[in-house]
Amino acid sequence: MKVKYFAWVRERIGKSEETVEPPANVRTVGDLMTWLARRGETYAHAFEKPRIIRAAIDQAHVKQDAVIAGAREIAFFPPMTGG
Repeated sequence: MKVKYFAWVRERIGKSEETVEPPANVRTVGDLMTWLARRGETYAHAFEKPRIIRAAIDQAHVKQDAVIAGAREIAFFPPMTGG
């Protein structure tokens, strides 16, 4: 699946997108964030506060308990503010 990173998540990881194949036990968005955080220091820094990171599956906003099976694209971004 393609994973996209935006704003400071992208800056901390050092790339805007990548293709990943998480193991079978990674079933939800939250599981994916935990798995990504274990991939190295830059990922750990980006996902150090997972509760504030927002996610979208195939361009639809989802909660961290959303199942990722069948997703073509998952995006991670910080909370947005209006104004």
